[in-house]
Amino acid sequence: MTNTQGWPGFPQRVRIREVGPRDGLQNEDVVLSTAEKLCLLDALGATGLREIEVGAFVRPANVPQMADTAEVFAALRRRPGVTYSAIAPNVVGARRAIAAGADAVQVFLSASESHNRSNVNMGIEQSLANVAEMAAIVRAAGRPFDAVLSVAFGCPFEGDVPIARVLELCGRLLDLGAGQLTLGDTTGMGHPLLVRQVVIAFRERFPRQPLRLHLHSARGAGLANILAALEQGVSDFDSSVGGIGGCPFAPGAPGNLCTEDLTHMLHEMGVETGLDLAALMDAARMLETMLGHTVPSQTIKAGICKHLTG
Repeated sequence: MTNTQGWPGFPQRVRIREVGPRDGLQNEDVVLSTAEKLCLLDALGATGLREIEVGAFVRPANVPQMADTAEVFAALRRRPGVTYSAIAPNVVGARRAIAAGADAVQVFLSASESHNRSNVNMGIEQSLANVAEMAAIVRAAGRPFDAVLSVAFGCPFEGDVPIARVLELCGRLLDLGAGQLTLGDTTGMGHPLLVRQVVIAFRERFPRQPLRLHLHSARGAGLANILAALEQGVSDFDSSVGGIGGCPFAPGAPGNLCTEDLTHMLHEMGVETGLDLAALMDAARMLETMLGHTVPSQTIKAGICKHLTG
C-alpha cells in the first residue's frame, strides 16, 4: 500500500456514489425483479456506501428496467446515514421522485445539443427551462438536487465539446440552485489530459463549488482519468458495482467505472473510502448470478492484492 501524504493536493479520502442500481441496470437486457433490486440495494448498503442511486423516474416504455422504481423506494430498507437518490428527466419525474421518498434528485442536461435531444428529446434551452421547474419542485420539498452535465468530455454525435460551453452550462445550472455539479464522461471519450484541463478550468471558474465526476471505462481510460482528477484534488466520484451499465441513448457508451476496481486502486494507494471492499465484491458476485452473465469487474476475477500474499 502506498501512502499519498507526500502527493501535493492529493485527497486523503474519496467519496463514492454507487450508481449501479440505476445507471448500471438501465443498460442490461435482463430486467431484475423488485425483490432482486432490493436484495442488491441491501447488500450495497452494507458496504459502507453513503450515497446510492436507486433508480430513475422515466417512462417505462423508454427504460423498462426502471419501471418499478417507486415500488423499490416503497420497500427499501434504509440504512442510517445513507442518501438514496433518484434521477428525473422532467417535472413529472421530479414529482414522482419526491412522492416516492427519494432523499435527493439528480437532474440531467447534456453539454451537446445532439446528445440532449437523444437523451431527453428536447433541446438544451428547453431542458434548462425544464430544470428550473424541477429545481423549484425539489427545493420546495426540502430535498437537494444534483445537476449532472452529460457528455462533458466528448459527444458521440458532435465530437469534441468546448470547455467554455461546459463552464457556461455549469454556471447556468448553479444559478438554478444546484447544490453539486457532476460532470459526466457519458461515452468514455475522455482522457487524462482532457480531464485535467476540464477540472482546472472548472476550479478557476468556480473555486468554491463542489465537483463530482462520473467517468466511464468504455475505452479503458477510466482509472487513468480518476488519477488525473485526484491529482487536481477531486474527491467525489460515481461508479457502478461490477462495472455494469452505460447510456442506452448514445452509441459506444458501455463501460461504467467499476466500484470494486476503483475502491481497490484507492486502497492500494492509501486513500480512504470507508468502504468494505470484500463486501463490495460479494455484491458484485451476487449481481452476476442475478444477471446470468459475468460482469466487467477485474477485482472479483483477480482478487485483492494483499490477500494474494497473505
